[in-house]
Amino acid sequence: MGSDYSSLDDILEEDMHHWYTKFMKESPSGLITLFELKSMLQMTGMTEEAGSYVDQVFFTFDMDGDGYIDFVEYIAAISLLLKGEINQKLKWYFKLFDQDGNGKIDKQELETIFKAIQDITRNYDIPPEEIVNLIYEKIDVHGEGELTLEEFISGARDHPDIMEMLSKMMDLTNVLEIIVSGQQKNAVN
Repeated sequence: MGSDYSSLDDILEEDMHHWYTKFMKESPSGLITLFELKSMLQMTGMTEEAGSYVDQVFFTFDMDGDGYIDFVEYIAAISLLLKGEINQKLKWYFKLFDQDGNGKIDKQELETIFKAIQDITRNYDIPPEEIVNLIYEKIDVHGEGELTLEEFISGARDHPDIMEMLSKMMDLTNVLEIIVSGQQKNAVN
């Protein structure tokens, strides 16, 4: 197998044995801890918001809540990010945004995540407050200041501009590229 991929879709299409080999090389115990994920993503010196975002990503991928990402969870996460249906991705976004786990997203939770994403991507084109206000203006039809899962999904689907903005902001392909390139470097060394 070559070290160049024509697209990230090609990454997922590799055979499971190859993915398993990569996973076990990166994490010989067969489990990835939060610390190991941050090391893989080269997350040193990040802001507190960026660190808490990575924590939240980890906890949403840790589907059984045992504090580790195992191979099945790892493949499920990559599959969701690369090939997931819109509703699946929106449910994942919601779970990621709902930091306190109360089943609703408030403006503060959304703004915190968007600030963290900007800290990681270093893209500060639109202030997070502006993004959050736009989302709530269009989606929070009852003006409650909170969004339920149903409101979030239907609102995002009904507003293509919101959907596009969420897709761009939540695009984690750069994270996958870091993981894959890091694993390729390790394979060469």
